[in-house]
Amino acid sequence: MTGVVVDASALAALLFGESTAAQVAERLEKAVLAAPTLLRYEVSHACLKKIARYPDRRGELLRAAGDFTRMEIQEIDVPPLEAIQLAEQMGLSLYDASYLWLSRSLGAPLVTLDRKLEAAASGPY
Repeated sequence: MTGVVVDASALAALLFGESTAAQVAERLEKAVLAAPTLLRYEVSHACLKKIARYPDRRGELLRAAGDFTRMEIQEIDVPPLEAIQLAEQMGLSLYDASYLWLSRSLGAPLVTLDRKLEAAASGPY
């Protein structure tokens, strides 16, 4: 099994049945998952936004958010100052820089649907 860092965009697509869910599932299959501790808040925020947009799907969305709490994801603290420096260097949000920092720190691929973050992850250090 290989380790990967998964971000909120990829996990939300999987949990909430977005059109890219199958693509994400394939990339995460049989992988050991890791993420910064902020992942739970970002996924919860995505759920809240979806409830506001699709109030008739509230129960379904909350169940999907509950599925997240049962997933085996190693949550790792990212040093804030290092994330700030990486965010400045790469022109990313602090949140995105946290995923990138963790990916680099673990030497693990980053699974994201965010194009800017994907480009930063595949570029040179």
